Amino acid sequence: MGVKLEIFRMIIYLTFPVAMFWVSNQAEWFEDHVIQRKRELWPPEKLQEIEEFKERIRKRREEKLLRDAQQNS
Repeated sequence: MGVKLEIFRMIIYLTFPVAMFWVSNQAEWFEDHVIQRKRELWPPEKLQEIEEFKERIRKRREEKLLRDAQQNS
């Protein structure tokens, strides 16, 4: 019984990770589920607003660093 149990466990240990790797690398599944869900959560209009917000924050940070550098010199 011990050898059969060990063989079964080894099959499970090898099969599970390989199966998960195979499932996660299916391009059609990824496109259908993950990318579609991303587009539902973050439509292009929303992404444009986020990019504009990032740019405003980046400009403010640069201006603050420039002011601080000018005051210190």
